Amino acid sequence: EVQLQAFGGGLVQDGGSLRLSCAASRGNFDGHAVGWFRQAPGKEREGISCIDSSDEVKYYRDSVKGRFTISSSGDKKTVYLQMNSLKVEDTAVYTCAADSGGRCIVVGRFLLGYSMTSWGKGTLVTVSS
Repeated sequence: EVQLQAFGGGLVQDGGSLRLSCAASRGNFDGHAVGWFRQAPGKEREGISCIDSSDEVKYYRDSVKGRFTISSSGDKKTVYLQMNSLKVEDTAVYTCAADSGGRCIVVGRFLLGYSMTSWGKGTLVTVSS
């Protein structure tokens, strides 16, 4: 199974930008859907965005639409999350996950993580006011 590592987090001011990367090791993302999730202190994990195995973007959380963009590298080894116009409420540990079934499972307005078969270690994003 593919192994993942998320990186690119850091400290940024309100309104700033960051680009997170989710890198595959021991294989690549071919045939996988890849999702980004985040968890803020004291809050539940929430799905942010997802791209399926055909590189079709399937999901953005309402609160990040128009600000975040998910994309995949051509070699299927990296999935990016470009985050613009960051807000204090975006502060969280961000992690990526892969679904070997190739699909993003969205129910209602929410991306579910239960189908993800591999999870990477997170990267902390802190947005200061």
